[in-house]
Amino acid sequence: MRKHITPLLLLAAALGSSAVGADPSAEPAMQRYVIERDIEGAGNMTVAELQAAAAKSNAVLHDLGPDIQWVQSYVTGDKLYCVYNASSEDLIRKHAAISGFPANRISKVMTVIDPTTAGSQK
Repeated sequence: MRKHITPLLLLAAALGSSAVGADPSAEPAMQRYVIERDIEGAGNMTVAELQAAAAKSNAVLHDLGPDIQWVQSYVTGDKLYCVYNASSEDLIRKHAAISGFPANRISKVMTVIDPTTAGSQK
């Protein structure tokens, strides 16, 4: 019977507050988002420019409080793809407005897969 309980507990943990038996009055869990930012020439930014951008973002995040966290960003030719944890998409939009960094597209991460997702075929 334990085989059936463990996947259920894992599912409940993954679903957070929407899981069966969860406290409906609890604060919403942080969600993961990918933010696509159109920034012309992003891939040509110098180390100093990237440091300044990170410092600006960090200052705004500090002011917004613990319900938003920057995980990491990927810099490409004319875009940044930023991974954030936040309690809401609105908080990410607020960060973008205050920091001056565009948030052209915000996508909530529904699940994460990697090479280990394939698992063993038993």
